[in-house]
Amino acid sequence: MTANNGTLVRVQGVDKIFRRGSEEIHVLKGLNLEVPKGEFLALMGPSGSGKSTLLNLIGGLDRPTRGVVEIGGERIDQMSDRELAAWRSRHVGLVFQFYNLLPVLNAHRNVELPLLLTHLTKAERSKHVDTALKVVGLSHRARHYPRTLSGGEQQRVGIARAIVTDPTLLLCDEPTGDLDRKSGDEVLSLLQALSREHGKTIIMVTHDPHASARATRTLHLDKGQLTDEPVK
Repeated sequence: MTANNGTLVRVQGVDKIFRRGSEEIHVLKGLNLEVPKGEFLALMGPSGSGKSTLLNLIGGLDRPTRGVVEIGGERIDQMSDRELAAWRSRHVGLVFQFYNLLPVLNAHRNVELPLLLTHLTKAERSKHVDTALKVVGLSHRARHYPRTLSGGEQQRVGIARAIVTDPTLLLCDEPTGDLDRKSGDEVLSLLQALSREHGKTIIMVTHDPHASARATRTLHLDKGQLTDEPVK
């Protein structure tokens, strides 16, 4: 699933307006973005600049008020809710700041969750989970519950869950925001390896210049537009 010119993500002329009573809040204004397959892109900007909003539009979690959101040549902004849900399950892996692991399930079962929506057999699911945990270096912690894992280990379980379906896009919203520097560096090194060695296309929202320095490109959101320059 790739566009002919190597561009995987194309966002064109996108506006996003939120309404609060009679007030209209223009978060994104005529925004344009192209992301080639295999790129590790960091999105930076002050709080409220629309970074997470843009990430949600690219991941099919929200819809633009106007404009085009095209992933691999498919106009996801024109899909029905049912089509969009099916598309997300096939093509999007999500990594959150606070891990979102279920405390009653061990690491293996947490990683398996997205596969429960597929037609894979139990044995096939288990094989996929084992592979994902191996990629993030946590095969030895598969039977451990979240409460017995460090923050860095929990985030790596979250990344394993995000990649277990072999998604087209990996979308990370402040993935190191709740981690100490050492654990954050381990997670960033893992994301770099997923991009370089496994060809994953990664878009990461971050406030941290240390984190964005690990990406292959950094863009800044300012007043609803993207720029190469940091916001003053």
